[in-house]
Amino acid sequence: MRSPRPSRPSRHPHSRRPLRALTALAAAVLAATGLTVVGDGGAEAATAPHAATAPHSGTAAANLAKNPGFESGLDNWTCSGGSGTAVTSPVHGGTGALKATPAGADNAKCSQTVSVQPNSSYTLSTWVQGSYIYLGASGTGTTDVSTWTSSASSWQRLSTSFKTGAATKTVTIYTHGWYGQPAYFADDFTLDGPGGGDPGEPVPGAPGGLATGAVTSSSVALSWNPVTGASGYNVYQDGTKVQSASGTSAVVTGLTPATSYQFQVTATNTAGESPKSAAVSATTKEGGPGPSVPKHAVTGYWQNFNNGATVQKISDVQSQYDIIAVAFADATTTPGAVEFRLDPALNYSEAQFKADIAAKQAAGKSVILSVGGEKGTVSVNDANSANNFANSLYAAMQKYGFNGVDIDLENGLNPTYMTQALRSLSAKAGPQLVITMAPQTIDMQSTGGGYFKTALNIKDILTVVNMQYYNSGAMNGCDGKVYGQGTVDFLTALACIQLEGGLAPSQVGLGLPASTRGAGSGYVPPSVVNNALDCLAKGTGCGSFKPAKTYPGIRGAMTWSTNWDASNGNAWSNAVGPHVHGLP
Repeated sequence: MRSPRPSRPSRHPHSRRPLRALTALAAAVLAATGLTVVGDGGAEAATAPHAATAPHSGTAAANLAKNPGFESGLDNWTCSGGSGTAVTSPVHGGTGALKATPAGADNAKCSQTVSVQPNSSYTLSTWVQGSYIYLGASGTGTTDVSTWTSSASSWQRLSTSFKTGAATKTVTIYTHGWYGQPAYFADDFTLDGPGGGDPGEPVPGAPGGLATGAVTSSSVALSWNPVTGASGYNVYQDGTKVQSASGTSAVVTGLTPATSYQFQVTATNTAGESPKSAAVSATTKEGGPGPSVPKHAVTGYWQNFNNGATVQKISDVQSQYDIIAVAFADATTTPGAVEFRLDPALNYSEAQFKADIAAKQAAGKSVILSVGGEKGTVSVNDANSANNFANSLYAAMQKYGFNGVDIDLENGLNPTYMTQALRSLSAKAGPQLVITMAPQTIDMQSTGGGYFKTALNIKDILTVVNMQYYNSGAMNGCDGKVYGQGTVDFLTALACIQLEGGLAPSQVGLGLPASTRGAGSGYVPPSVVNNALDCLAKGTGCGSFKPAKTYPGIRGAMTWSTNWDASNGNAWSNAVGPHVHGLP
C-alpha cells in the first residue's frame, strides 16, 4: 500500500559468509571474495616448502617484510578497526607476535605495503595460530593471491607465491581472520624476492606542526605539515600506532571521555619510516560520544550514494540540521550484523569522513548511522542476531565516531529482539546514545504494531520517532477519521496517535521529503510542515483537525534528504529549520 522510497543505485558489498570446516565451502567463499586459493592451508604441513617458483629477477633480499616478527610493536603494520596488538606470548620466534581480534563486520586485517621490482617472483610466508587465518598479497599487478588454514592449534606455516606485473613497484601483504571467529596470532613474516624502491631515496624527516583540532568526548582531530618525499603518515596514540593516513590530517576515534591522550606522527616512504614528531596532548570532553540533541531538532538523511541529488560531504550538510543520519548501513551475511562503507562514487576518503563527523559534533550536531532504507535487508529476529546487531553497530560507532543509530527498516521488525539489540547497544555506548526511528505511516497506526511496540519498549532511551508522512496511502487519524497525505490534517491527526499512544512529545517528529523529487508522493511545501508543528505545539495553524490539547515539547521535523534539500536550493532547511528552533 506504499510505494517505495526512490531507489538508490545498486551497490555491491563484499560477500561475507561465515566459514565452516569444509574445504569445498571455504574455497567457494574465497572465490566469492575474489581471492585465489593458492593452497589449502589446512592441508599444508608446518614445515613443507611451497611449490617452486620462477627464478627471481635481480638480487634477492633476505626478507623484504618490515618488522616481520612484531619485535617493534605494530610499527610498519596497519590493522583494521584497531583490531591488532603486539603480544609477548604466544610467539613463534623472538619476543613479539601479532594478536588480532575480529569483531562485528571487521575481519581483523593487518597489512603493510612493501617495495618490489616489476616482472619478478616472490614467496610470502608466515607462522600462524588460531582458526580461519588468511595470508595474502594484493596489488601484484598480475593475480592477487591468498592461502588460509581453518585450524592451527599450534604454530603452523602458511606460504604462497606470486609474480609482479610489468609496472608493479609496491605490493601489500596481509593477514586476516574471519567474522565471528576468536583472535588469531601471526609471527615471523617473510617476503623473499628482489627488493624494490629507489636505493637513493632517503627516509623522510619527522613531521612538524602537529596540532589538535576538534575534540569530542570520543575523538581528537589532528593535522600536521607535509614532509618532502613522504608517501604516507602513521599516527601514534600514547606510543602505539593506531592508523595510517595518506594526507596531513586524521581523526582518532573510539576514545574514552574525560581522558588525556598523547599523539605523535611519522612520515613514511619506500625507504622507511621517519622518527616520531614532537608530541601533542589532548583531553577528551566529558560525557558520552557527542553533544546532546537540542529540545527542538531537525533531522536530515545524508546519502552515501549518488541518485541524482546533490552529492555532499558531511561538511556540506546545512547548519540547520541537528541530527545527520548517514544512509545507510548494509547487512552482512552474519545474521543481524551490519557494516558501513563509503560509496567510492563519492570520492570521499575515510579520514576526511571521520574528520567531518568530528567537526559537526564539535559544532553541536549528532551524526548517526541509519540501518535499513528501501533496499535494507537487516533482520533481527533472535537473540544471536540481536547481539550481532548491537556489536556491529558499536564497532561502527567506535570506528567512525557515530553518535548512535537510526532504525529505518521498511520490511517490519521484531519488537522483542530489536528491543534487546538496542538495549545492548545502549549499555555499550552510554547514556548519550542517540536512537531515532523512521517508520512508515502504517507502522504507527496501532500500539500493537512492531515498530510502535519497540518505541514504547525503549521509551527511556529513545530520542525521536520521525515517521515518514510520504509514499503513503490514506490513514486513520487519532479521531477515527481517514486522512490523505499532503495536508496539515494528515500530519497532525497521525502524529496525535503517537502522542496519545504513549510517546513523549519530545519523541515525536514529522518526516517529509525535501522536494518533489525526494519521494514518489507526499511532498508538502515547508509552510505546511511549519503549520503542522504550530498546530501540535501551540494550537494554531491547524486544518479541520485540531488536537484536544497542545504538545509544546514536540521534537521537530525530519527530511529525506539533505542532498535533495541542497538540490532545491536548501528551501526546506532554510524554512523549517528556523521554525523548529523557534518553537516554545
